[in-house]
Amino acid sequence: MEKLIERETATRNPLIAAPALAVQFFLIPLAVVGVTVLIYVGFRSLLTEQRTAQDYLAEVRNGGTDRRWPAAYELSKLMADPKVRADRSLSAALVQAYEEEVKVHEEAVKAQDPGRDGDPRVRQYLALAIGQMDPPLPERAVADLTAALDDPDSEARISAIWALGSSGDPAMVAKLQPLYESSDAGIRKMVVYALGALPGDAPTATLRTALQDSTADVRWNAAVALARHGSRDGLPVLRQMLDRSYVQQAVKREVRQDEDDDPVADVMITAVRAVAALKDDSLRAPIEGLSHEDQSMKVRQAAIEALKAIG
Repeated sequence: MEKLIERETATRNPLIAAPALAVQFFLIPLAVVGVTVLIYVGFRSLLTEQRTAQDYLAEVRNGGTDRRWPAAYELSKLMADPKVRADRSLSAALVQAYEEEVKVHEEAVKAQDPGRDGDPRVRQYLALAIGQMDPPLPERAVADLTAALDDPDSEARISAIWALGSSGDPAMVAKLQPLYESSDAGIRKMVVYALGALPGDAPTATLRTALQDSTADVRWNAAVALARHGSRDGLPVLRQMLDRSYVQQAVKREVRQDEDDDPVADVMITAVRAVAALKDDSLRAPIEGLSHEDQSMKVRQAAIEALKAIG
């Protein structure tokens, strides 16, 4: 009995059992976790494979229906990179791809067969990509974008307007001004934005008219556009844009708690920066108030920077 007791005691000795417990409860789970991490990293590396602008453009031209417009979208984002824009061969191929899309659309309209038409989102994002090309835009691109101003898809027209406004060519003013007469508020909003981005004083009459537009977004864009041109005519509208309670009534979009996105603050910051660009002292008081009291730290910071600019 003594030996049995000794043997039982020995097997239960924690110092002897510790290595076995470590293997069972620590090393084996750790190995499983390690293998899982390796598998995850492997799949993640496949999913996050770096794709070039040329890759996306090839997919736009040759990919399946469900992949072409996402590829055009990704391409439009890549064009924000100066290194990508510097590739002249890419620019030529981009314009060619846009022309192909426009041609498909025109043939479908001529044949009165909507089923043959391409996805308007491809035209939309390709136009946005072209608009980010280094100026001056190729004549072919300007001609294609001008033709797209008659596109039946409003989003494709809006993208073309934005691209022409980003061209930096004052000659675009004459092409864009008549579009302000559109009944589509989205079209009017983008026309006003584009006219503000283009150099010269020619569009200021249209921008002053837009200060009385029935849509708040259009009025706001007009006030900011006038400020870009050095005009103080939009100051009453800019004053309204500095009033959070007023902007909240006009901006209907809900702010999600899990998103760092405040559309009301975005409007206010845009107005603050426009006033700073004008260096106008008449709106110092509301901007000082924002710098101390607004609920958004981004608005406060923009107001502080504006006060420095105003002097």
